[in-house]
Amino acid sequence: MTTEPVDPGARPDAARRVRVALVFGGVSSEHGVSCLTAAGVFSALDPERYEVLGVGITRSGRWVLVDDDTVRGLEVVDGHLPELSEDAPDAVLMTHGPGSRLAVRDDVSYGGVDKHSALSWLGPVDVALSLLHGPYGEDGTIQGLFEMMGTRYVGAGVLASAVGMDKHFMKLVLSASGLPVGPFVTITPAAWAHDRDACLDSVATLRLPVFVKPARGGSSLGISRVDDDADLVAAIEEAQRFDPKVVVEEGFVGARELECGVLSDLDGGRPQASAVAEIRVHSASGFYDFEAKYLPEEQVDLDVPALVDAAVADEVRALAVRTFEAVGCEGLARVDVFWTREGRVVVNEINTMPGFTAHSMFPRMWAASGLDYPALVDRLVALALARPVGLR
Repeated sequence: MTTEPVDPGARPDAARRVRVALVFGGVSSEHGVSCLTAAGVFSALDPERYEVLGVGITRSGRWVLVDDDTVRGLEVVDGHLPELSEDAPDAVLMTHGPGSRLAVRDDVSYGGVDKHSALSWLGPVDVALSLLHGPYGEDGTIQGLFEMMGTRYVGAGVLASAVGMDKHFMKLVLSASGLPVGPFVTITPAAWAHDRDACLDSVATLRLPVFVKPARGGSSLGISRVDDDADLVAAIEEAQRFDPKVVVEEGFVGARELECGVLSDLDGGRPQASAVAEIRVHSASGFYDFEAKYLPEEQVDLDVPALVDAAVADEVRALAVRTFEAVGCEGLARVDVFWTREGRVVVNEINTMPGFTAHSMFPRMWAASGLDYPALVDRLVALALARPVGLR
């Protein structure tokens, strides 16, 4: 990992590479998924154009500097997702002038007794590429930190990230914007604690099967399909292991699951939509759960592009752009929809930091649209560099 001494407030130019802080890991249950994403994105960043600094966030919440070889080696081993080690020096992001800079902190001892921390400057951060999934990374939390630090960053801002992460408020915003969403019920921790029967009565207004989900979770962790009312309490309690607030959605039996990627326009025009893709699941759970996404064993077929009529694809693309705009998204997003047996297209959710390995749906949809993986990463960095922090 190299460093190039330059003015910390300077913007990147032809004289040096763009310095990218690749932020990944995190304290959420999606730590391992984020590590997988980091390995993929790292391999796609051209070393002649970018100086990449791996900034990992361990499960304990420490920010650490991760060397290049470690980032490259983050992969699934024997069915286990990768995890960051605590055995790494602390990374420190600090404000400096109009931007921010990164340092590494080392403990220095004197005579083997007293210690103090010394900072070694690694230079300015031109752009942060946060690949954190789930709470504290995809929910506006770290985006707010970047805004306060004056750090340009890839992806949605504070509000759009928060709305996109919380399925309850996301559905409220989409519905208020005139977008089609399915029937759902939200169960707050207070409501569940004080009037469980009322919560179950509200869920009874939905037709089975229902899907019980952590309201602010991702990667399908904690999600259960319920076909019998007798299993509902257990499903809610399972979702609450990941988030005290739970969303219960009415299932669309026989619907096809379609997805579409959206990117901001470099010239400031309307967002652009990718080719539409379809997920066909063959797992025992019958839906696109965590195992099917990240530990596949022929449980799922991903059709890119989807085998649908052009009119359906156009409708999905249009709804994806409208969804992106409704939540005030920036940079990138993946919009998931259902195409029902009755021929309706219903928005399921928007994901403001979709899975981003080379084999994930978002990059594959854009590859099918003529934008390969390295070019897609370049596009996202360019969008971040062109966008100021603060009110816009």
